[in-house]
Amino acid sequence: MAETVLDYLFIGPAHPFRGGISETQHELTKTLVEQGFNVKLITFTSLYPKILFPGSSPYSSQKAPKNLDIEQNIHAYSPLGWKKIADQINTLQPKNVIFRYYTPFLAPVYTSIAKRLEMGIKKIALVDNWFPHESNIWDKALNRYFGKQMQGFTTLSTQVAQQLKLEFNVPIWSGFHPIATHLHPKIEQQKAKEILGWSPSEKTILFFGLIRKYKGLELLIQSFAEYPLKEENIRLYIAGECYENPNKYSNLIKELQLENRITLDLTFKNTKETALLFSAADAVAQTYHTATQSGVTPYAYFYNKPLLVSDIPGLKEVIKKDNTGVCSSKNPSFIASQLIKLLDTENTTKYQKNIEKVKGHYQWSSFAEKWHHFIEKI
Repeated sequence: MAETVLDYLFIGPAHPFRGGISETQHELTKTLVEQGFNVKLITFTSLYPKILFPGSSPYSSQKAPKNLDIEQNIHAYSPLGWKKIADQINTLQPKNVIFRYYTPFLAPVYTSIAKRLEMGIKKIALVDNWFPHESNIWDKALNRYFGKQMQGFTTLSTQVAQQLKLEFNVPIWSGFHPIATHLHPKIEQQKAKEILGWSPSEKTILFFGLIRKYKGLELLIQSFAEYPLKEENIRLYIAGECYENPNKYSNLIKELQLENRITLDLTFKNTKETALLFSAADAVAQTYHTATQSGVTPYAYFYNKPLLVSDIPGLKEVIKKDNTGVCSSKNPSFIASQLIKLLDTENTTKYQKNIEKVKGHYQWSSFAEKWHHFIEKI
């Protein structure tokens, strides 16, 4: 009997690593398996040197996803084993190798492996970010170094696809960021508020996810000191591990005398905690300075929460197209007035109904089918 053909071999973060890249890697590969494809993932033994990782731990406390073949076998920054990995892949003879690319830091290891793969193996990149949010002078050279090895690119946003089209004359697919399927179900809002100890009469804006400079959290904090938001019974709950000096935000809150209206919860959230926070919140805010796409928006859609986002490429397109929230300039005063608009009962109801209408457009099953058909034609 002939051995089963390996349709897809994914290289990139996966369990035991935590975070959005790993989660979406699991979602896509799980969906492909459900659609009948043979899939394998190879992830890292070491991803970043400790000195470069700003968080508490890169590892997940969750159990490994079921029914996925995940092998931990690549040292991301030690070249000694890279040839061996390429030899292993050549032995497996996958139809397609998918390189999950989101930082130029991975260009050396990915390029070293890609260069050694046999001619019959198709090399495709799945790109989250092409230009890093915190850039360095060598980023462009590293991107080119990696990109020249790829026969095609796939993305989670139109913006990233457009960036790639300016540099490469190969097939490029513009996708979307699907809604996760692994999340805990929504909890009745008042019950969730009760569990968290939140006031049942107070409305709450949620800022969720890793806190980094490009996410513009300071703008959102400053908006709570602006009229008319300053006089409203509205709270801000900030939930996520801080990849900066947290004093930057705690000092700003103190300076603006907002200690009684803003909560800083600077810890990484598992899926159960995420469900509780999104269920209890009234709306979600993303006052980012820059973006390519957002994993927070699908979370908000899953829990049926309207959004305020910055009026920038990478965030505004989905919200405007679906009419599921408001867009704001990166100005605290305007953010304040837009949050009031967002939380108006009539508007909130309208945005929630629109979220319900469009959820079906952002399923992993649809993404995987379109993604596979694109790769198949390369």
